[in-house]
Amino acid sequence: MATIRDIAKMAGVSASTVSRILNNDVSLKTSLETKQKVIETAKKLNYKKVVKQGKAAFKLGIVQWFSPEQETKDSYYFMIRKGIEDFCIKNCIQIVRAFKSDVNYMEQLENVDGLICIGKFSYGEVNKLIKVSKNIVFLDMEVEEYSVTTFSLDFKKAVYDVMEYLEARGHKKIGFLGGKEFVEQGVKFDDDRKKYYLKYCNRHHLDGSQYLKEGMYSVESGYGMMSELIQEKNIPTAVFAASDHIAIGAMKAIRENGLRIPEDISIIGFDDVDLCEFTTPALTTVHAPAYDMGQYGVNFLFASSNLTLSTPIKVKMSCEIIERESCGTINSNG
Repeated sequence: MATIRDIAKMAGVSASTVSRILNNDVSLKTSLETKQKVIETAKKLNYKKVVKQGKAAFKLGIVQWFSPEQETKDSYYFMIRKGIEDFCIKNCIQIVRAFKSDVNYMEQLENVDGLICIGKFSYGEVNKLIKVSKNIVFLDMEVEEYSVTTFSLDFKKAVYDVMEYLEARGHKKIGFLGGKEFVEQGVKFDDDRKKYYLKYCNRHHLDGSQYLKEGMYSVESGYGMMSELIQEKNIPTAVFAASDHIAIGAMKAIRENGLRIPEDISIIGFDDVDLCEFTTPALTTVHAPAYDMGQYGVNFLFASSNLTLSTPIKVKMSCEIIERESCGTINSNG
């Protein structure tokens, strides 16, 4: 039987560090990578930790709809996963990580005690994942058609908050730069931000359609979409971007065309990535609680595995505007 010293030797850390990690010592100051390495080494050596009431260690499957390469470019989904994994490390939960881009990724999830699915999935994929484990949670996707627990953002309130925020500053020509996402077999996943933007414009008699562009969730796409609006001489006084990366690309296009932010065009993003504080001017954005979503999702799943819960819940998580320097006020004739 493997010992703590065996794990320490293979992981390249001290036995005391291994012991503190495996015993959830929250005062231990060490990196996430070291903690994960110790847990994976313990698994490799088939280390058996004695737990109360003779319960076996919990084995959690995490499915990420992005590939590892895509995740490195999108901190939103990375932060969801980090929220999950921080909880797992603290509670000595074994992690089985899989990406949809992996070959036979479903086979990696066999015999898990619970499953968390991050991102967007087709109906066919949802059906397959539900069969893997009844103890399942979907994060960042509502999955209204199925009796499963979901945690997602309250896009309706977030979008309405943004539009009211801009209107209160005198803006009537408000543009929207969105992104397209695709699930299995190239099926487009509709963005609720676009839907609620158009609904708001319709209810408030704003002409949103002429200021709307859809591309990808990238800096390059944001630059291209904003450049198109400017070249078409169809310039809004404010722009709502569906992601911070889109907003940052749009800011570059605005500056290159001799326009000023926020004097000529105000811009607001979505996600609140770290880079927002370091743009010029600093980007006003909507904070999406990605890390908290991961924490809430795994807490619920882990707790429900120890209870006789069978009723799924649908949670809408609130977002908030983080006001910085990229949005200005215009007069009533602007």
